Amino acid sequence: MQRGTYGMPPANSPPLHHPVPQHISQVPNLRSPPPPASQNGGYGQQSPPQGQQAQNPYMAQFGGFMTDPTAQMGLQMGQSAMKVGQDYVEQNFNRYVNVSALKHYFNVSNSYVTHKLLLVLFPWRHRPWSRQQTHSSDPSARGTEFLPPREDVNSPDMYIPLMAFVTYVLLTTLIAGLNGKFEPQLLGMTFSNASVVIVLELLVLWLGRYFLNISSESQIYDLVAYSGYKFVGVIVTIAVAASINRGKGTGGWVGWGVFAYTFMANAFFLLRSLKYVLLPSDNAPGNPGVQIIARGQRSRRTQFLFVYSYVVQFAFMWWLTALNFTTGVPGNAKSGR
Repeated sequence: MQRGTYGMPPANSPPLHHPVPQHISQVPNLRSPPPPASQNGGYGQQSPPQGQQAQNPYMAQFGGFMTDPTAQMGLQMGQSAMKVGQDYVEQNFNRYVNVSALKHYFNVSNSYVTHKLLLVLFPWRHRPWSRQQTHSSDPSARGTEFLPPREDVNSPDMYIPLMAFVTYVLLTTLIAGLNGKFEPQLLGMTFSNASVVIVLELLVLWLGRYFLNISSESQIYDLVAYSGYKFVGVIVTIAVAASINRGKGTGGWVGWGVFAYTFMANAFFLLRSLKYVLLPSDNAPGNPGVQIIARGQRSRRTQFLFVYSYVVQFAFMWWLTALNFTTGVPGNAKSGR
């Protein structure tokens, strides 16, 4: 096979032009990373001290942000502001409520809660009712002090009343939801209903404090704690009546029967427990401050104890059980919704 003959290029052919770059790009100066330093200090490098080898990964991630002087100054200012705010809240809140004294009423355990609930519901054969005492651990305090609730089942607490209050609100709305009549405003109505009862009872206790000349701060907190145990009986009444009456409220013989038992149990429990609060015996173990009560004052306290345990508690427990909203919002029920 023969190749074809090609002609010679013309003598006056145009010159070749190479493209000229219009934009000059700068190539970064890349360098290879330094070789890792060996334990023996290879490549002529000296290993860092032992304290600098373990670095915080967060510090390396944020490029030493926490070591920046401006960041440290900001953190110090934030901590100072939080401390000042906390001190301000404690100083103003302590004017009305002693926070350190309230911690005593929340020092509970699982065993205490179980035994206390059984005591509130079945107080008939419980002995003794007096509270246990111990020597005060505070050198500035004199005499003895009562044991915390977790060490004495007869000691009042505020954990069970608070949890019972929340359970009452949730249980009432839950039963309404199981009946297909739940509405969002039920939570607010039930909460408001229970809150009004608490405010009225605190008002009764405040008046009792004034007329009975109760000046001890511990006695006032004891009365507030004992006032919340009625929610335990109210919860049992609503739960049993709703399960038997199929969510039709607490009416009927079953509802009234359960209510009568829980009311009598709560009244007996308060009568025996508050006796050591309002009527402490002179120079007795239940009276650590050796408080001597006059005969006329003791008579008034006895009358207040009876009226508060039976009359006041009956009115408030009936209010909480009879005016529950397990059947829905009353206004909507009338309109046929």
